[in-house]
Amino acid sequence: MTQSYDLVLKNGTVHTPGGPVQADVAVLGGKIAAIGSGFSAGRTIDCTGLDILPGVIDSQVHFREPGLEHKEDLESGSRAAVMGGVTAVFEMPNTNPNTDSEDRIRDKLARAHHRMWCDHAFYVGATADNAEQLAELERIPGTAGVKIFMGASTGSLLVDDDSALARVLASGRRRVAIHAEDEARMKERKHLALEGDPSTHPIWRDDESAMLATKRIIGLARAAKRRIHILHITTPAELEYIAQHKDIATCEVTPQHLTLAGEDAYPRLGTYAQMNPPIRSGAHRDGLWHWLNQGVPDVLGSDHAPHTLEEKAKTYPASPSGMPGVQTLVPLLLNHVANGRTTLARFIELTSAGPQRIFGLVGKGRIALGYDADFTIVDLKKQWTIDAGWLASRCEWSPFTGMELTGKAIGTIVRGRRVMWDDTLADAASGEPIRFEATQF
Repeated sequence: MTQSYDLVLKNGTVHTPGGPVQADVAVLGGKIAAIGSGFSAGRTIDCTGLDILPGVIDSQVHFREPGLEHKEDLESGSRAAVMGGVTAVFEMPNTNPNTDSEDRIRDKLARAHHRMWCDHAFYVGATADNAEQLAELERIPGTAGVKIFMGASTGSLLVDDDSALARVLASGRRRVAIHAEDEARMKERKHLALEGDPSTHPIWRDDESAMLATKRIIGLARAAKRRIHILHITTPAELEYIAQHKDIATCEVTPQHLTLAGEDAYPRLGTYAQMNPPIRSGAHRDGLWHWLNQGVPDVLGSDHAPHTLEEKAKTYPASPSGMPGVQTLVPLLLNHVANGRTTLARFIELTSAGPQRIFGLVGKGRIALGYDADFTIVDLKKQWTIDAGWLASRCEWSPFTGMELTGKAIGTIVRGRRVMWDDTLADAASGEPIRFEATQF
């Protein structure tokens, strides 16, 4: 008797762990059930001319809920994610109130359930007050782990002294995500941020602010025997240093830092190019690409951090740092692939296999039997221009509006559900918490 499936993706180029193959993919019960040909199903999607990638995972987004919903919320941020081809996200804890207790973690999970369009996990924010509870908090199902802000945060989420950092690292076992900027150095240099001149942002928050924090946290992590993950690396020197400490430290780069150069971005975009750590020079950007193609960065995260147009229009440095990016992550990197800066295989490693490997995701990160049927379906040859009308984020802007690209996500499928196809959203959201090896038993 011939097996009947729920969904078959036909005639696409399927990117399996063994490489690309011309094959069909059959889905049953939200899982990948077969790869081959001759399948029948209740629903078939013709993927002729398209590439079927493992579902893209964005492991750093700020969706602003609760408390800052005028910028973004879990529904609108996740809608932007799936419109851009992202199937799962890790969301950050600097909301209002901060996500730093069991009640607040469970509140976010309840808010997200079948209201977010993609699958999701939430970071727990480390503070000096909750350090001893983190070992318990990081094991709550649906948590991505612990996040430390060494700089660029305020209030209780800022953990900038070594004794408090050591207490945080001593509590728990999962890999800890780090925003590594040296708060003391940035305080000393704040006078270098000239009013009305956002191009001074990377002068104030200079290379050494990043490198000092990266060296400090790696030393503290080694002393605590705790694995860490350093977010949004902006300097080639940091990547060279991290390459010597891969036994304990993984790291992330962002599409913004791989695409924008300060010499052009600040004159053209002003405060819309302002983020932490900063957009730096073209030489920095090219250096990041060098180390990316040497295999040093483990993941690509958008650091989606939306602010309203009114907020970003404030005079620097009163203007807030951050820019949206979850919807543009996939197309920007596909464009870099089209231009020969990296390969499609490396993109897949950074956005699916890499997150699965370093964070211990269950059932995600590859196209293989038994895994969740998460797919980012792309047209590698599609030539198009980012238009403001395409953007789904509540903030309604992007630093990349007007950019001409080659490569676009045509479809986003999450656990066998087609949530986006050809810029059209599904009828209802169905996002579920991501499962992790560390929280299963």
